[in-house]
This record gives sequence, structure tokens and C-alpha cells, in this order.
Amino acid sequence: MPFPPAFLDELVARNPIEEVVGQYVNLRRSGSNLFGLCPFHGEKTASFSVSPDKGMFYCFGCHKGGGVIHFLMEIENLSYADAVRALAQRVGMTVPEDDRYQSRYRQQERLWALTKEAARYYHAQLYAPAGAAGLAYAQKRGMTKSTLTKFGVGFAPDAWSGLVDAMRAKGYTDQELTAAGLVSEKNGRIYDRFRNRLMFPIIDVRGNLIGFGGRVMDDSTPKYLNSPETLIFNKRKNLFALNLAKKSKLGYLILVEGYMDAVSLHQYGFDCAVASLGTALTEDHATLLTRYTEEVVLLYDADEAGQDATRRAIPILERAGLRVKVLKVKDAKDPDEFLKKFGADRFQVLLEGASNRVEYQLSAIGKKYDLKEDDQRVRFVQEAADLISTLGSAVQREIYGGRAAEAAGITADAMKLEVDKAYRRRRAREKKRQERIDLAPAQALRPKDRNIRYDNMKSAMAEETLIACLMKDPALAEKTGGLTEADFSVPLLGRVFRQLMDRHKEGLELSIAVLEGLSPEETSHLAGVLQRHQGPAQEQAVADCLAVIQDQRRAAGAATEEDLLALRDRMKQRKGVKP
Repeated sequence: MPFPPAFLDELVARNPIEEVVGQYVNLRRSGSNLFGLCPFHGEKTASFSVSPDKGMFYCFGCHKGGGVIHFLMEIENLSYADAVRALAQRVGMTVPEDDRYQSRYRQQERLWALTKEAARYYHAQLYAPAGAAGLAYAQKRGMTKSTLTKFGVGFAPDAWSGLVDAMRAKGYTDQELTAAGLVSEKNGRIYDRFRNRLMFPIIDVRGNLIGFGGRVMDDSTPKYLNSPETLIFNKRKNLFALNLAKKSKLGYLILVEGYMDAVSLHQYGFDCAVASLGTALTEDHATLLTRYTEEVVLLYDADEAGQDATRRAIPILERAGLRVKVLKVKDAKDPDEFLKKFGADRFQVLLEGASNRVEYQLSAIGKKYDLKEDDQRVRFVQEAADLISTLGSAVQREIYGGRAAEAAGITADAMKLEVDKAYRRRRAREKKRQERIDLAPAQALRPKDRNIRYDNMKSAMAEETLIACLMKDPALAEKTGGLTEADFSVPLLGRVFRQLMDRHKEGLELSIAVLEGLSPEETSHLAGVLQRHQGPAQEQAVADCLAVIQDQRRAAGAATEEDLLALRDRMKQRKGVKP
């Protein structure tokens, strides 16, 4: 095992799961468990449970689950080894390093250190003769010296090997420069990836410098050039300036498109601005935002591309459980230009008048139709009714229904009938979908992850029950006879069984929290298994499980033998040989 089992047992014992989870989730006790809103998906009713006695968490909504190490992996986007290190640091334990994990972690540390050195180089260049054009551009865009320092803004000179030479002199290898995404390669030679660009360091929420965004100073393309995906940089799971915005006391976060917009908002006092990293908003971004706020103000560019991005972002943010407001800047193409033209006070007034997402979407629907034409008014009413029917509150449906009726020039009662009809249609669809789920219990028991297969449901259910029994009462491991990993029809459950038996032989704890070598999906599936099998662990239950597993194993073996004999006979017949 990568880490000594005894070390992991002590690590888990000294990091009670309810304490670690409680740093991220507001938990309330209900019986022997604690419940809160899931940090991994949006919800309004607490379906996230923490079981201190089992040392595990499980969400009944998104089905994520596992032990304290797995929780930290998910919530902080860490590798298994780094989560172990973080928990060890939390309680002052020394980590006995394994060569495989040690080398990977050291590689990450080297890349973090390298990108930090690169940021220092770029920042120094901004004030050097080679960076005169970059500094002039930054000043022209209104960035003060304190802002340049706060964000670590720098300049990449218009040279092929400026950064390469500087980093080589500090002892970094060409391989490390490539791994950090700082260089490009051609004909076996490397050269600076960023040239003649204003440089914005990208820092994750833990304070690690993970990459860069480089902006041109003219109309050339691409406007922004970002670091490629690396061991330390994932643009779908990070947001520019979130390391600063997460400390804001304003109570909401403003989501903008570009780095310049975010920097400008911070400079004008709106320290809650963040920007995506050259990619469309993702589910991962939305989940990340939920850790720091309950409300997001969307402030994308006023052009059609920006408004399309707004319409795509609204449902992503709402699915994560965030309240969404939409702010449209007027008389300016983007927030940066608006602030420079009109100032912070005018922007605050604009911000206070931000429309909620329903108002914004109703307005967008209205622009699609000519409401002077009867057939288009009908289509507007139908589409508006579909939108309003998604609102959970009858009061909301009445208010927005009234606004849509006024826009369409019809009575509020007529609009209410249309909304009610759309609401009933939607509820009927949801009911049918739920009925299909309820009528397929076997399907509901199948793993959510397609990589985990239950080809033999009868054996799989017995294997699940056996695993649950062993974790509830480790003494029952003595009653498993000669059962081996190979007897399991589900490879994942077989691997778990082997780990549990190995730990039992060494006199160690049997729990989900200390299992190694499992993917997040496998760990979540196992947590769901333990959540389903809540009955007492009994010797008879283990005996029954063994009987089913072994019977199914023999039946599968017999079927395989029969299939091979049949195949042999068919082969002989094709060759004209009598069986």
C-alpha cells in the first residue's frame, strides 16, 4: 500500500469526519447522523449526511460519498496523496512518504515554484526597458501601481527565449518548462509560449500559482492566450481572482468574461469579481462558486456573444443552487469601459437595479417576437408560460404571469390559464419519469457509474451485503471461509473484500475511510452500498451471502464450460468432423 495502514488508521482517527466536513458545510444533527446542504451540487433541502460512527459521508441527491480523505479530495480537488498530506498537516502528523506519491507531489511543488518564479520574471519585466510598451498599455487602461502589484500583473517581452533563459539560470529543466505550459516546441527546440503580452497570473483558492493568461495590446488574435492544461492547471475547475474574491464581504460574487473586467472591478472597490479562464462556464465552476456565495451576478459583455453566454450560464448556476441576477451595462461594451466612463457610484446604482434571471429571460423572449402580430403574440405567451411554469412558488408565477400578460396585451386570467396548463404538463412529465424509476427497482440498484458493472444482480446484491456486514462487524471476517476476490462477480467489490481481509489479518480497522486505490466514483458507489444496507450484521446473513456468491460462481463456471464445449462442437462441424 502507498501509505502504511497503521498511519492511515491514526490519520482518520485524529480527523473526525464531522469536524472536517463541518469546516465546509453547516451541519445539523438528526439522530446519530448530521445533515446539511450538499457542497457538490445545488439543492434547497438537505440531503447530505455525515455518519460519525461509520466515518463516512453520503449525498442522497448526487450520490457522492466516502470517508474523510475522499471528502477532502472532492471538496479541494486534491489527489489522494495530497489529501492525506493536508489532513496530516491539520493535526501535526508526519507523513511517511511513498516513492510514487512523493515523486508526483514533488513534481507539483516544482511546477508551483516554477510558475511563481515565472510570475516574478514577468512582473520585473513590466518595469524594465523591455516592458515599456506593456507598462504604458496597463497605465492607459487605468491600472494603478497598487493594482498591478496586487494582481502580480507582468509583461512577456517580445523575445523567443527570455523566460527560457531566465528559468534555466535558476535551475529549471526544459522538461519542467514544458510541463508547466510556459513554452512551445518546434523542431525539437523550445521557445517562450507568451511573447509581447500583458501577463495575468492565475492563482487557485489555496494560493498556488498555477498558470497565466496573456493579453495582447492591440487587435491581434487570440486576444487572450492561456496556459494549456497541465498537472497543476485545469481551466474548467478554477476561476480568475477567486483567491481574492472569496474574502469579499459584499455577500455575492460578480462573474465577468475577461481578466481586465475583473481587475477593473476590484480596483473600483467591487472586490467580489471573478472571471472564467478562457472557457465557457462549466458545472465545475458553478460548484466552486457555491462554496463561497449563494448569489451570483452575471455581467457579461453587451454584444450578442456575451448575451448568448449569459443565457447558457443561467441554468448551470441555478442547477448548482445559486440565486442568479443579470446585469446589463448600457452605453459601454463591457464593465471595464463602463467604470472608466461613469465611475463606481453609477455602477453601484446599476448593480442595485440588476434584474433577476426570470425578468432577464422574459425580456429575451419578448425580443424574439413582434407583439403587434397576433400569431407571434400567441407564440410569445406559450414560451413565456413554459418559462413561468418552472417557478416553484405560486406567488412568483402570478407576478411574472401578470408581467407577461401586460407585455402581450392579454388579461392576467388568460395568462394564468396558460401558465397553469404548462405547469400541469411539466408536473405530468415529472410524474411519469418518477414512475418509470419506481417501476424499475433493479435498474435503480445498478451503479450510477457505467464503469462499474453488475452483470449478475443476484450475486452483486449478496456481495454488497457481505461487504456491509464486514464493515459493521469485523469479527465476521472469520466466517468467510475460503472466499477470495476471484469469487466476486463485481471486480470493485472483490478488490474491496481483499483489502478488508488483508486489514483484518493485520488487526486493523475495517472502514470506508481507509480504503485505498479507489476512484472517486468507486468510493461514492461503495458509500451508497453501505447506506443501503443498514440492517444488523449477523453471522447467518454472512452465511447466506457466501452461499449465493458461491452458487452463482459455480453456475457461471458451468455455463462457461458448456459454452466452450458447444463452440468446440460447432468448430468441428464446420471442418466436417463429427463430435
